[in-house]
Amino acid sequence: MRALSRRTAIVTAAACATMLARPTFARVGPDSFAPLIKRVLPSVVNIGVTEIVSNANPLGDLPPEIQRQLRDRLRRNRREVQGAGSGFIIDADGTIVTNSHVVGQADKILVSLADGTELPAKLIGSDELTDIAVIRVLAKHPLPAVAWGESDNVEVGDWVIAAGNPFGLGGSVTAGIVSARGRDIGASAFDDYLQVDAAINPGNSGGPLFNADGQVVGINTAIVSPNGGGSVGIGFAVPSAVAAKIAAELRAHGHIERGWLGISVIDLVTQDAAHRHLPGVGIAAVDRAGPAARAGIRVGDVVLTINGQTLDNSRDLIRTVAAQPPGGALVLLVRRQGREMELPVTVGKRPVNDQG
Repeated sequence: MRALSRRTAIVTAAACATMLARPTFARVGPDSFAPLIKRVLPSVVNIGVTEIVSNANPLGDLPPEIQRQLRDRLRRNRREVQGAGSGFIIDADGTIVTNSHVVGQADKILVSLADGTELPAKLIGSDELTDIAVIRVLAKHPLPAVAWGESDNVEVGDWVIAAGNPFGLGGSVTAGIVSARGRDIGASAFDDYLQVDAAINPGNSGGPLFNADGQVVGINTAIVSPNGGGSVGIGFAVPSAVAAKIAAELRAHGHIERGWLGISVIDLVTQDAAHRHLPGVGIAAVDRAGPAARAGIRVGDVVLTINGQTLDNSRDLIRTVAAQPPGGALVLLVRRQGREMELPVTVGKRPVNDQG
C-alpha cells in the first residue's frame, strides 16, 4: 500500500417533537450492509505477486571468462519478493482492475477468487501516473463482475464500503463515509483522490470502493500512516471517473498515450486590465526540441487559457494537455510582457516521467 483508513462510528440521533407526538429518528445508515456485501463480494479478488530481484550488481563490461564465473553466483543471489493486494472483476471474461503499484513490477501474479480458486494472471497494462492496472485470468466459466459507478455524483458524507485483502486476510469489508474530494497527496500531477474514513490497510490496495448501490466509485490506493503501519482513519481512492477511462484504455491498448508540450510550469497570480487578481500558469522552462518551443512559447510567458478554458493552476494545464491525444491541436492564450496572444500548438507524445 502506498500509504493506507479508520472505521467510522455510526451515531443514531433521535429527536422528540412533543410529548404527544411520536418520536422520530434520523437514520444515518442502513440497518445492515449484508445484502449488498453478498451481492458484490464475489467480484472482489485477492492478488498475490512475486518479484524476482538480484542482490548483485550487473556484470557490465567484465571479461567473458569472469562473467561466466560470476553467473552462477548471481543466480544464487536472486531472491523472490512477495506481496499482496486486491482487485475486482469488471468483465465476466476475467478482466480485473487493481493498482499499478500492486502488479506493475511483478514477475508472477496469482489471483484468488472468492470461492478459493487460484488462477495465474497476465498483466494487460499499467499506468503509474494514475496507479491503475488491468490484469486478466482465464477461468473455466464466466466470473461475477461489478459495474462502475459515477464518482462525480459522490458527495462528502455519502456512505462507502471498502473491500479487499487487508494484511492477507482476504474477503474483508469496512464501511465509512466520503470525508473529502479532490485530494492532492503529492503522488503525481494527476492526483484527484476521494478521501474516506472506511478502514483501508496494507493489502487493500487495488480493491474497490463501493457506493450504497454496489457500484465501484473508487479504487482504494493510499493511506495516511504516520507510524508506517496500518489505518489511522484517512484513506484515499482513485475516483471511478478517472479509473474507468484509464482501465478501458489499458484494456484496449495496453498503455496510455498522453499529450506533451515540453514545458515546466509554475502557479502564478496575475492581474487583468481591471486589476483583478486571476490565476495563471507561468512557463518556467521550455524543451528546445518540444512542441511548445516550435509553437513559439517562451520562458516567462503566462498561460491564461487553453482552448478558451481558464486554468486554475498548473495541474489544470498538465491534465488538459495530457488528455489531448498526441497530434491533436491546442490554442494557448498567453500574456507576454503585458500583451496577450494566441499560440496554436500541436501536441506531442508525452515521454515517460515528464511532467509537461
